[in-house]
Amino acid sequence: MRKKLVVTWLLLSCIFATRLLAQPAKRYDITKYGATGDAITLNTPKIQAAIDACANNGGGTLVIPKGVFLTGSLFLKRGVNIEMLQGAVLKGSTNIKDYPKANTRIEGHFEPWPAALLNGDRVDSLRITGPGTFDGSGEPFWKLFYSQRDLDSKTTNLNVERPRLTFLQNSKNVSIKGIHFKNSGFWNLHMYRCKNVVVDSCQFTALNGPKPNNAPSSDGIDVDCSQDVTIKKCFFSVGDDCIALKGTKGPFALQDTASPPVERVRIEDCVFEAGGGIVTFGSEATIVRDVYVERCTTRKPTVLRLKLRPDTPQQYENVFLNDITLEGSAGVIFKVDPWTQYFDLKGQPPPRSVVRNIIIANVKGSAGSFGKIVGHPLTEISNIVLKNVDVKLAATDFELSPFEGLKFDNVIVNGRLMTVPAPNATSPKAPSK
Repeated sequence: MRKKLVVTWLLLSCIFATRLLAQPAKRYDITKYGATGDAITLNTPKIQAAIDACANNGGGTLVIPKGVFLTGSLFLKRGVNIEMLQGAVLKGSTNIKDYPKANTRIEGHFEPWPAALLNGDRVDSLRITGPGTFDGSGEPFWKLFYSQRDLDSKTTNLNVERPRLTFLQNSKNVSIKGIHFKNSGFWNLHMYRCKNVVVDSCQFTALNGPKPNNAPSSDGIDVDCSQDVTIKKCFFSVGDDCIALKGTKGPFALQDTASPPVERVRIEDCVFEAGGGIVTFGSEATIVRDVYVERCTTRKPTVLRLKLRPDTPQQYENVFLNDITLEGSAGVIFKVDPWTQYFDLKGQPPPRSVVRNIIIANVKGSAGSFGKIVGHPLTEISNIVLKNVDVKLAATDFELSPFEGLKFDNVIVNGRLMTVPAPNATSPKAPSK
């Protein structure tokens, strides 16, 4: 009898669990919590109330319907996903006070800085789906930055507070699909210490800024101390780096346990219309390795941008770019050179850095030139290969400092087979202590 009861109990438990799992996730429409999509009403507390209700009731999906919902900083919680319906816009307030300051990760360290429009910490298995828009209302913040820099040419990013559009940290198994990231005041999508992230079919645009280079520091995606990140089928037209791989900085960077290496990044089937480069290492980064770029088109951004900090022991290695199409007449293939805009040796001797194992293969189309590969005096550069390249270049200039291991394998420029050019640049002098 007891055995029958146990079996019955197990069967009932399985049936109950199956029905529970089969139930659709709860949906929380923000308009049911009083949010108004008129582009005028500030909805921050009402949208946050919907997020909190969703989290407190076991999780589900926050639904943003058609409309323009003005808001300040929002804070996601674990178990809360976001679905942006057609015509849905989360539009950032232009009042910096609507983005509360907190000690946060920014430019390779932590300091008090305004929260992003959308924030998530330890939000494992987060799903953000489109086809809606995150609009940062960035123009007033851009104008503020430029006005401050016009007054003082030494103005840096951190002198002028501007909100990011999205900041996720300490999270794994994240999927972001079909979202238009638009006009962020600062970086668009910043991921710090995240793992297993997929960004799929998203747009990153920051257009019509107040200066010729458009929106300052409007990076598309910043992969900061994160691993196993895939970026695919995305479009970039921004005023700074399209995809930046970031970490920490300074002469003691390798001792920073809060900044693990950036590893295993895949960039596939993307289009890069405007911005600093398809993929940029730095300006704050220490160890970046195992980066794969395939089947991408650039209409101007540099193919590979490596920023070499004179104050940081950097290691950039195992970088593979394949099936790259160049369009236009202004872009370059390489921009590898010292990043001397801002650095601080803190009284230490200049550190050594390594750049090695880079292959760029199967490249076609037209661009401006090869660009440059110039290290600072303590940079060890080796094993850089250009293979199966057939391009038209406006100029065949290639600025090179002496290093071992540059190889051309079937490189055709303007219809002629090219050999490796001789070095034509000297490394800059070592920075003073």
